[in-house]
Amino acid sequence: MKEKLRRGGVKIMASLIVLLGSLSYIMILAVLNGVVGYLCALGVTLFGALAIAKALGETIALSYGWLIGLAVGCGVVRGLLRYIEQYCNHYIAFRLLALLRDKIFGALRILCPAKLETKQKGSIIAMITSDIEMLEVFYAHTISPVCIAVLVSLAVFLFVGFAASWYLALAALLGYIVIGIVLPPVNARILRASGVNYRREFAAFNAYFLDSIKGIKDIVLHCAEREREKEVDRRSDELLAQTKKMKRGITRSGAATELLVSVFIVLTLAVGILLVHFDGLGVGMMIVGVTAVFGSFGPVISISALPGSLTQTFAAGDRVLNLLEEKPAVMPVHHGETFEYERLDVAGLTFSYEHNTPVLQDVWMHARKGEIVGIVGESGCGKSTFLKLLLRFWEKDAGNIDYNGIDIDKIDSDNLLDNVTMVSQSTYLFDESIEENLRIAKSDATQEEIERACRMASVHDFIMTLPEGYKTKVGAMGDNLSAGEKQRIGMARAFLKGSDLILLDEPTSNVDSINEGMILQSLAEQKSKKSIILVSHRESTMAIADRIYRVDRGIMSEVE
Repeated sequence: MKEKLRRGGVKIMASLIVLLGSLSYIMILAVLNGVVGYLCALGVTLFGALAIAKALGETIALSYGWLIGLAVGCGVVRGLLRYIEQYCNHYIAFRLLALLRDKIFGALRILCPAKLETKQKGSIIAMITSDIEMLEVFYAHTISPVCIAVLVSLAVFLFVGFAASWYLALAALLGYIVIGIVLPPVNARILRASGVNYRREFAAFNAYFLDSIKGIKDIVLHCAEREREKEVDRRSDELLAQTKKMKRGITRSGAATELLVSVFIVLTLAVGILLVHFDGLGVGMMIVGVTAVFGSFGPVISISALPGSLTQTFAAGDRVLNLLEEKPAVMPVHHGETFEYERLDVAGLTFSYEHNTPVLQDVWMHARKGEIVGIVGESGCGKSTFLKLLLRFWEKDAGNIDYNGIDIDKIDSDNLLDNVTMVSQSTYLFDESIEENLRIAKSDATQEEIERACRMASVHDFIMTLPEGYKTKVGAMGDNLSAGEKQRIGMARAFLKGSDLILLDEPTSNVDSINEGMILQSLAEQKSKKSIILVSHRESTMAIADRIYRVDRGIMSEVE
């Protein structure tokens, strides 16, 4: 199925140009250098043509020495201005790429975690890398060339009209219009589908391939290598087919452009010969006019060639703009009310991911500092969703979630996360040392605080058996640790952060009974200082709970 852009090409360009902001003056400098530089390049051949015209008897005020000197001078200046133009273009491009990456990370921060749960990580990585880099084509090789083509064509049109003949100028103008204005939209329509489909397949392949690498252990354990390899090959072939289709379109577009340039060069030459034949123009000035026109098609050719790269650029730009404009599931609260956790009260809470499909219905519960509250229920009954609502990852549909009597929707988002922390079923570990992974919770923690938190999570003894102790590298994706070890490090993070309310989502699901007992004992020792909400499908885990709630089909009731 073909993928379509949500915006037209003009709207995408306008949105990308708006991002220039304070860098606009550098773009103007790049355009001016480009125009003057190209006119200097044209001047090299033009002064040579004037010398020939002078030899043929035309009245040229400049001497041969001046004409030669100006031709050489134009060449030197052209090189200098070309360097400045390219420097400005790429300076803008790379500054804006850094700005866009910053904006994307900012957007992901706002969308996280609710919206990101439904997005493929490989697709996001493709956006941050290849899609952003594609926009460099637009900023460095599109805006400036278009402006340069318009200004150079206008300058040549006026020069040929005044210096030689308006008939020659009109022939050139017709060529500029056809090649620079009529042809690009035609090429864009032809190439758009293949460019968009290529970017789609590229992102999909990246996502699938990254998933394959992340899950390589499970693939091998289940002997699924051949099936996965076949699917990778199939997707690779599909991407190759889209690439070939796109390249064939670009090649045909380029051939059509070169053909039209040749046609209009011949037309201009024919007009010049006719003017000479009917004594409307001298041979010398005809050569000057025709030479100026011949050399002026370069910028226009650049415009006609843009659709080949712009189709991909528009697709990449559309995807980036979609992300930047996507609304989060919950808007963060800035400068809201603050609190220091003492109690939590939930009354009449109702929530659904989709309309008419409730996940939680009319939930009532409460928790106080100094107690452990247990929540049990079968997998998929809404326990994890309930914890995410307590952190305001999703917007509740109805009811109240109050901390110290303050509705959660009025609480400052940063303050909420300072008071409440959650340990999920799967803990992500960065490819850094264990100590650095723990310091995510508290960057200025002392070594004593780190070790105390790890003892509470029953992971300190294991860490000390590692070759470098707390300095041991975790390994990419945490693959050097078992699921239970990663989960206990996640617990240690929560203890180190020191939040007064800790939400634990199946904290002992990946540990053996001995370590489970040690973790539960640590939790029991902490309850005098904190409030702990413990979610599990294991009845045995609830032994340390002061009160227990059972969730069944989205309905929560307290166990007597």
